[in-house]
Amino acid sequence: MSFVGKLVHYAADAVLVSAVLAGIKRSTGLTLATHRIENDEVRNAVNKFLGVGEWVVDQSISYMSTSSYFERKR
Repeated sequence: MSFVGKLVHYAADAVLVSAVLAGIKRSTGLTLATHRIENDEVRNAVNKFLGVGEWVVDQSISYMSTSSYFERKR
């Protein structure tokens, strides 16, 4: 696999992990304690990483809400 292929693969994996963490946050309220990260740059990077997952979950819910293949059960 080429370097670009590996880079795309790792980026997709990172987005999936971020989306899973966003789902855990929404269903349980548990999230990473980013306020405990001392380095500002690392903390900002982690917050952006988590924000990507939130965006992916929001977009997925938006699509699923309008699709006839999904229904809401309560």
